[in-house]
Amino acid sequence: MSPHAPRRELRSWIERHLDPLEDRPADAHFRSDFDLDPHYAPPAHQTVKPAAVLVGLIERDAGYSVLLTRRSDTLRKHTGQIALPGGRRDPGESPWQTALREAHEEVGLHPDFVSLAGLSTPYRTGTGYLVTPVVGFIQEGFTLTPNPDEVADIFETPFGFLMDPTNHEEHEREMPTGERRRFYAMTHEDRYIWGATAGMLRALYDRLYGAAVA
Repeated sequence: MSPHAPRRELRSWIERHLDPLEDRPADAHFRSDFDLDPHYAPPAHQTVKPAAVLVGLIERDAGYSVLLTRRSDTLRKHTGQIALPGGRRDPGESPWQTALREAHEEVGLHPDFVSLAGLSTPYRTGTGYLVTPVVGFIQEGFTLTPNPDEVADIFETPFGFLMDPTNHEEHEREMPTGERRRFYAMTHEDRYIWGATAGMLRALYDRLYGAAVA
């Protein structure tokens, strides 16, 4: 189904292609920062830390858009990068509880405006996080306030743009270690979405629109 389809039909389509909100088994299939670099692998004994993000689909007259942030310039890691609201899971939290809590803490999105739809494909980062993307539909009427300690800017990007594979570029850059790494990137207007965020959006595209999807 086209990402530009009527909202009600598209919402039902998306919901049918997601996993339930319950935790998955530890050996569930995941995507990662290493997908485009088959020769590169995470450290064998790296401790994987659970995390979750909210893929918030905002209901707009022109169609769905995705809630994104630009990380604060004062953060120690991933300074200024584009991100989905989210973070590390606290003990005892489910992925969806983490995603809602982090979205509230980072951008002031009240959970009452979010209707949870399901889980997308887990994503392992090079920094040792296993991130669960939680997809939720955000109804209009909400207000957002960025937490200045974490978020420099809040914006929306059309869902149709992010789900168009012609906008999924493969880029390369040299890491501090001297290795060259490949990653997905999506540039919309002046927003450069890359790395894990682009990788998770690409994984959502594959889940919804990949060749094996029926």
